[in-house]
Amino acid sequence: MSTPAAASPASAASAARLQLRLWLLQRASAALLAPLVLAHLVIIVYAVRQGLSAQAILARLHHSLAFGVFYALFVLACAAHVPVGMARVAEEWLGWSERASLVLGALFSLLLLAGGLRAVWGLTWA
Repeated sequence: MSTPAAASPASAASAARLQLRLWLLQRASAALLAPLVLAHLVIIVYAVRQGLSAQAILARLHHSLAFGVFYALFVLACAAHVPVGMARVAEEWLGWSERASLVLGALFSLLLLAGGLRAVWGLTWA
């Protein structure tokens, strides 16, 4: 976390609270992602071992509330988890300001949400 030398104690405390919230968000989303990734891999292995074609897989996904909810949760967890890490990388490795790195993270989160939820909608309901 980078704070200017002349930052007031109140702004430093506010920045520390933001960092704590982001840390908690990333850890909570990781806790959600772990079983979702495992289930996703199990689904892939099952589909491959059953010899399912892409057409058969899509037919099973279409109008499936369970798959729609599962993958929507997956997208939401990714949209919360990944941008926090990206912001830290931009700040620590690339030397970006905290504000610029958080803007990057927020924009990437919106991109993940839009693209991911659109894909879930397209596969399950369109």
